[in-house]
Amino acid sequence: MKNIVLTFLICAGFAFEAFPQILKFNPENFTQRELTMPDGYVVNYKSYEGIYYVQNIEDSVFQVLNIFVPENMRKNSPIFLRTYTGGYMASRAKLPSPNDASGRALEEGYVVCIPASRGSNSFVHKELYAKNKKNGKKKKLTGEFETVYTGKFPAGLLDLKAAVRYLRANDDLIEGNSQKIITDGTSAGGAMSALLGATGNHPDYEKLLEKMGAAKAPDNVWTVVSYCPITDLDHADMAYEWLYACTDNTTRKLSKEQTEVSEKLASMYAEYLKSLNLKNPISGELLTEDNYANYLKTWLIASVEQAMEHGEEIADTLGLIFYDESKFGRYLVDIDLSKYLEYVSKCQKLKTPPAFDVQNLEENQPSAENKAFGLSDGTPLNFTKFSSENIDTLMLQRVKMMNPMNYITDSKAVKAPNWYIRHGAKDRDTGFQISLNLALKLYNNGFNVNYFLPWGIAHTGDYNLNELFDYLDSLEKNGK
Repeated sequence: MKNIVLTFLICAGFAFEAFPQILKFNPENFTQRELTMPDGYVVNYKSYEGIYYVQNIEDSVFQVLNIFVPENMRKNSPIFLRTYTGGYMASRAKLPSPNDASGRALEEGYVVCIPASRGSNSFVHKELYAKNKKNGKKKKLTGEFETVYTGKFPAGLLDLKAAVRYLRANDDLIEGNSQKIITDGTSAGGAMSALLGATGNHPDYEKLLEKMGAAKAPDNVWTVVSYCPITDLDHADMAYEWLYACTDNTTRKLSKEQTEVSEKLASMYAEYLKSLNLKNPISGELLTEDNYANYLKTWLIASVEQAMEHGEEIADTLGLIFYDESKFGRYLVDIDLSKYLEYVSKCQKLKTPPAFDVQNLEENQPSAENKAFGLSDGTPLNFTKFSSENIDTLMLQRVKMMNPMNYITDSKAVKAPNWYIRHGAKDRDTGFQISLNLALKLYNNGFNVNYFLPWGIAHTGDYNLNELFDYLDSLEKNGK
């Protein structure tokens, strides 16, 4: 099996010319650990920690990964890669947690990988040098340093790609099947998971990965688990205002100027939605501004119905319209979307427009995204033409590379065949359309997509783990 895979890699141009020692996994260098799960079950596992996944290490804290092999490892186990990226900030390589999917995956017999990755707040201090006027040689300025922020987009994604390449390159040494990597993340981590799934092996990232000294191996993955992905950032502002423009202004208390900004952004969304060419998977109908809200309601209705089947009490004051008759019982027939979105906005205050690319950064607090798109000196930057006219070609390329929607129909990208996407029905951190459009784009292009808006869930992830791992088991059983 390994020989067949190696032959394929050579043919695909990923041959290992001289495998760098720093990128070679040592199966003997582990610590024996145990993890106690909430039900008292104890998982014994081998823990491989602090492994560098690139040759040219810029940040020794955030360019490492950990690998965990459970004693009860399943035969030909997939590798469950959990990223803890949040707010597009740096993420450390942790140990498995009994309270999220990393611990549950270990308990289920999966090999688990938790990589660190750089983010908007990761930095190093670099020594300053000056040129000698006589011979042009550089001279160290003793004690003088500059702070360099190392994790600006797309650095965090490149780190995760390099981690995947490390696993793929060491397939014959690491227990588990690196041909079946499952990525899992929440919020910005959900976006990173989706990006790993949509951009596999794409040339856009190749030179940057080479510069980092990533392993010469593929970086496409098998299955994406994405909770509430904060993604499609270049269109997220308009999507947010289009969705929430119907709500009463009492929760946001927008100024006249902000109201005008909201209206402008909302008006721009119709054209973008049209450009996506999304179709209702059941009717085949093209989704436009005229019918999209009704389509979104079908998902919210399904969410309520599932909650009711599980015995939850659902108040009829949330814009939910029920049919009540003793012969048939009580069931939901419609949702007043404006009223429901009012309810969501009262659970947590809505963001002010623009929600993601803040205007006038000199005067206003930048968003997490402004920081992530910023400069290496820490200066935040705008990334949409709506918020700034000074968007150069380099920024446009960075924006493209951080949006999975740009790669789903790109034949140069090797996409994950399986997608599990969740966005809580009470989550206002980004518009529902962001995750739904991602799911639809994938489904319309032939991918296996499992999507839902779970009732009563806000901005969080790794919930309903029984459902998630039943889904993952079904993929293996059905040979997906």
